[in-house]
Amino acid sequence: MRLLAALLVWLTFAVSAAASAPSALDQALKAGAASSSTGPQRTERIEAELVPMSAWAAPGSTAVVAVRQQIQPGWHTYWRNPGDSGGPTTLDWTLPNGVSAGEIVWPLPHRQRLQSLMNYGYEGEVFLPVPIEVPADARPGQTLRLTTEALFMVCSDQMCVPDELTLSLDLRVQDGAAPLDPRHGQKIQTLVQTAPRPAGIDARAVFADGRLTLTTTGGPLAGAAPKWAYFFPFEGGIIDHAAVQTGQRGPQGLTVSMAPGRSLSANGLNPPLAGVLSTDLGAWEISADQGPALPGATGEGPLGDGEPAQAPSTATTTPLAFIQAALFALLGGLILNLMPCVFPILAMKAAALSRSAHHPAEARRDGLAFLAGVLATFLVLAGALLALRAGGQALGWGFQLQSPGVVAALALLMLAVALNLSGVFHIGGGLQGAGSGPLSRLPGAAGAFFTGVLAVVVAAPCTAPFMAFALGAALLMPWPMALAVFLMLGLGLALPYVLISLSPRLLARLPRPGPWMETLRNLLAFPMYGAALWLAWVYGRQTADALAVLFGAGLMLALALWLFGRSQATPGKGRVAAVAAALSLIAAFGLVVLAARAAPASSDRAAASAHLASQPWSEQAVQAALAEGRPVLVNFTADWCVTCKINEGAALSSPRTAEAIQMTNAVYLVGDWTRRDDAITAELQRHGRSGVPLYLLYTPGQSEPRILPQLLTEGTVVGALKDAAR
Repeated sequence: MRLLAALLVWLTFAVSAAASAPSALDQALKAGAASSSTGPQRTERIEAELVPMSAWAAPGSTAVVAVRQQIQPGWHTYWRNPGDSGGPTTLDWTLPNGVSAGEIVWPLPHRQRLQSLMNYGYEGEVFLPVPIEVPADARPGQTLRLTTEALFMVCSDQMCVPDELTLSLDLRVQDGAAPLDPRHGQKIQTLVQTAPRPAGIDARAVFADGRLTLTTTGGPLAGAAPKWAYFFPFEGGIIDHAAVQTGQRGPQGLTVSMAPGRSLSANGLNPPLAGVLSTDLGAWEISADQGPALPGATGEGPLGDGEPAQAPSTATTTPLAFIQAALFALLGGLILNLMPCVFPILAMKAAALSRSAHHPAEARRDGLAFLAGVLATFLVLAGALLALRAGGQALGWGFQLQSPGVVAALALLMLAVALNLSGVFHIGGGLQGAGSGPLSRLPGAAGAFFTGVLAVVVAAPCTAPFMAFALGAALLMPWPMALAVFLMLGLGLALPYVLISLSPRLLARLPRPGPWMETLRNLLAFPMYGAALWLAWVYGRQTADALAVLFGAGLMLALALWLFGRSQATPGKGRVAAVAAALSLIAAFGLVVLAARAAPASSDRAAASAHLASQPWSEQAVQAALAEGRPVLVNFTADWCVTCKINEGAALSSPRTAEAIQMTNAVYLVGDWTRRDDAITAELQRHGRSGVPLYLLYTPGQSEPRILPQLLTEGTVVGALKDAAR
């Protein structure tokens, strides 16, 4: 959200600047206005002034002046590469004839983490030195008026504000060596002396196997033994700023391995990789061409990445925003009961209610146990998600289904539940006759609790209306509030079942137990078989030619459970069957481990997964299409997202939609989130979402896309495309 706000503000400034090109009279008026702006200038967020390093400047010399910033607590400004959001400080100088200003000498920035974003910037008191060339014909005793229009992007954890201040300094010209300015001269001199600069370091960079590797040798690194290293690139998008950098120390230098960014070309680095290499021994500017690793950069041990990234304090959230998110989560959880992925569990809950309908005490116990299972599972998932995101991982709702190992395990779990419902084996008491005992499941409260766990597991692939806003907001809240929002989502999912179980009147309307329950129990196995097959299909989409391993694990699991059921049917005589079941189960577990380590599927799955002719999503693809004046429809989807697949089948594969795409000359892009993709995660977060589906429609000439509903219809898509074309 900070990046979105910053872009909107910068766009506003750019438009206003273009609409008012300054005339000579404007420049004269600006210079006149600047005459009264010496000394500190202030906004609510920042105080800034131009200050000199030396008491005066000699004719023909290079003086150093600095933009001094005093930033209010909770706010920060940015380095030349701001990272994942924000913008650098810019200076627009108005100087006397013959006087010229150089580039900012940027101090080494701090790392500032906000959720899954990483920014580079400054807090507190900051000096940005600038060299000023004084002409040789400057007269001693003359005063040079230096004026700059300084534009600061000042951000907190919640918002960004562009503060523009006019700063002026009267710099005296005098012969002879000048002493340091008594106020700030020593600080500026120390900063200039320690600022990163080239130091004769040889550097090479190579992009291979999904990693960008930087090797550096020579100069101050030769024979040194740094303990940590971190690379700050001058250009954004070259590396994943938020990802952990790993390093190795060698006798002549060091190696830093980084995750590539979105703008890194598959063809390599062009232009060379440039930035600041920061270590505990110092920081230096380097420029690395493509080439093989330099010898002597590894071999003596690992490096850390320096001090932990500075994490701004968690954004405060107003009580109204928290209440709104909690209510939306409750409503989203209620609607989640109507989503297709929860249908198998709904049937199981209905059967359990019918069984205990005429035993109110048992019904209340099961209802509360089911609620406890739902809330406990939501708490575990939410805690894991928040902890991983706090550690820098770019994750969203349904993140567990991006792991092939988790998908394989869930497929086998669904198979086991289906076999249990089919009567192959049982847990708890024996298999009594229909209507005379519990369904073949965990008995009592334990069974109800497990059903609640299972409900959350199978609900993870679905996103209901109102859930997107609630979970997107929750991930930006302090963790106690975020957990409360997730628990409200769980409460909404469990609420219908709990209300019925606590209402004797509603329970009395349900049919009494009887022989029909055995038939229902067997019938309910088939939705679970379907869920197992669907998860196997998702696993096949995530991996390359590893489906046979999962099928083998399913076969061994089914054999193990059948043998276990045989041992249950013949008490005291089923020892051999029990041993065989244990061996089969071990074999199944081994195959699951192999399935979890399967190689990922090829990256061209995204385009193949769409019904319409499509291209893989990237920010560059969006901008290229908009530059051609074409609308852009973006579909962020995943193979494990049931809602996504329903929308694609109902709205995105129809002849009318294809015709509308062609008539409007639109471009259709698909962002496939089936496996983890940090770029897609970041894009979801920019639009306040924590998971898929997300549908964006970009219109040429408009800075922000239109967000389409989560439940699409053919008419919605066609109408939106026609609106964009108009």
